[in-house]
Amino acid sequence: ASVASNTTTHSSTVDSLEKQLICPICLEMFTKPVVILPCQHNLCRKCANDIFQSRGSTSISTGGRFRCPSCRHEVVLDRHGVFGLQRNLLVENIIDIYKQEESSRSVVPVCLPACLCGQHHRLMCEEHEEEKINIYCLSCEKPTCSMCKVFGQHRDCEVAPLQNIYERQKTELSDGIAILVAENDRIQALLSQMEELCRTLQENGHRQKQNVCDKFDGLFAILEERKNQLVGMISHEQDDKLSYVRSLMRRHGDHLEGAVKLVETAIQSMEEPQMAVFLQVPGQNLVAISTMAKASNMERPEPGYESMAHFDINTEDVAYILRSIDFNTGRASTVQ
Repeated sequence: ASVASNTTTHSSTVDSLEKQLICPICLEMFTKPVVILPCQHNLCRKCANDIFQSRGSTSISTGGRFRCPSCRHEVVLDRHGVFGLQRNLLVENIIDIYKQEESSRSVVPVCLPACLCGQHHRLMCEEHEEEKINIYCLSCEKPTCSMCKVFGQHRDCEVAPLQNIYERQKTELSDGIAILVAENDRIQALLSQMEELCRTLQENGHRQKQNVCDKFDGLFAILEERKNQLVGMISHEQDDKLSYVRSLMRRHGDHLEGAVKLVETAIQSMEEPQMAVFLQVPGQNLVAISTMAKASNMERPEPGYESMAHFDINTEDVAYILRSIDFNTGRASTVQ
């Protein structure tokens, strides 16, 4: 039992090792020379070259690129193409040791039941337990044994050697993988183009938004300048009219002050009780009052002088034009 357990453990370890030595393209054990990609994954050189050639390259000496089938990392080749990739001598040595071990195991007899020896690598027929599966039923599309073809359920079916179908389907699968890898590369290239398109769209959109903002800032500057000009014209006329009216007010104020003083003087002379004294002044007072009365007809602003209605402004047409501002989409521009 201990020997069987050790043998089973050894077999499991060997199987795990064998899985690590399988090429992801041909699904066979790596064939020397084994090349190591920059992403540290391995390929048979022939498989790597098949992937590279399936991308449409006409020469392997001109460099190029393809994607690792294991991790999709982009492999950039120099002018030597696939032959410029470094060989993985460690993997090649492991394969040699593995094959030597397998060869020695097949030569040295092991006294174990059949189920624990090398026969477990070959599937046995479920109906004929002593028969190995060695043919492929083309009609039923399943592997079977020779006894099933001669005596069993596949006796009327069309069959072919298992090895032939295996090699054919493996070739088809390898070709399919190469085609899919090439298609994945094309899709990846398309995605890269779309990512670049998104970046360009964002840059163009930002540029055009800034352009629109600059144009409107220019319009704001023009409106602000014109507004200041028109407001300045109103302020200028307003100051002129105020200056004129205030000058008239000063003149009328001076006249009023003189008239008040004259009235006060006249009233004081009226209170003089002595006739001789009174009659010495009234002539002068009468002349002054007559002159002051005539001067009261002084200059005054014309009716409506205070109106500023002539500074009214109509912006409806301009407002319509501003609301009509739009992009030049679909219209050929004649201005360069």
